[in-house]
Amino acid sequence: MTTLEPPNPPAVDGRRARGERTRAAIISAFIQLLEGGELKPTGAQIAARAGISIRALWANFSDLETLYDQTGRALLARADQYAVVIPVDLPLAERIERFCAVRAVACERVAPFAKATRLREPYSAALRTNRRRTLDRLVTMIEQTFAPELAAAGERRADLLLSLTASTSWSWWSVLRDDHGLDVPACTAVLRETVTRLLRGGA
Repeated sequence: MTTLEPPNPPAVDGRRARGERTRAAIISAFIQLLEGGELKPTGAQIAARAGISIRALWANFSDLETLYDQTGRALLARADQYAVVIPVDLPLAERIERFCAVRAVACERVAPFAKATRLREPYSAALRTNRRRTLDRLVTMIEQTFAPELAAAGERRADLLLSLTASTSWSWWSVLRDDHGLDVPACTAVLRETVTRLLRGGA
C-alpha cells in the first residue's frame, strides 16, 4: 500500500526553520541593543545588528507591537531560567535575606529593558502587558516565599502583599539606584530593611 506524503515537506520545513531563525536573530539583536544602552533602537539598527534587511525585519514582524510582544516573552523565558525557589520553611530572616539578594540581581538584569520600555509604554499595549507579566511573577514569588506571614496577616493580607510588591519592584529599585545614586549593596540593604519591617509589622 502506497502512503501519500504532503508535497515538498522538506522545503516547507526548511522555510519555516529559516523564518524561526530570522525571528530569533531579530529578537536577539533588539535585546543586545537595549542591553548596550540604546533606549530607542530603530528598525535600521535592529536589522543591521541581526544581519538582515529592513524588508526582512518587517516581513517577520508586521509592526512594533508584535516585536515588543515576542521580545517580552523571550525576556520572561530567560528570567524564568534564573528563577529561584526559596524554601518556605526557612527562618523568616533567612528568607528575607535570600529574597532581597534575588531581587537585587533581577532588578539589575532587567534595568536596561525597563528603562527603554518606560519611554514607549504609554503608547504600547504590548509593553504594558509585558510589565504586568513581570509584576505577576514578582507577586507569585512573594506569595510563595512569605506564605506563612501573608496568611497570618488576615484582613491585612492584600495590603501587605501590595506593599511588598511595590517596595521590591524595579520601579522602586530605580528610585534608589538612579534618583538617589545608591550602589547595589546599599539598595539591597534598603529592601531588606523595608521587607523586614513590613513582615514584622513595623517592629
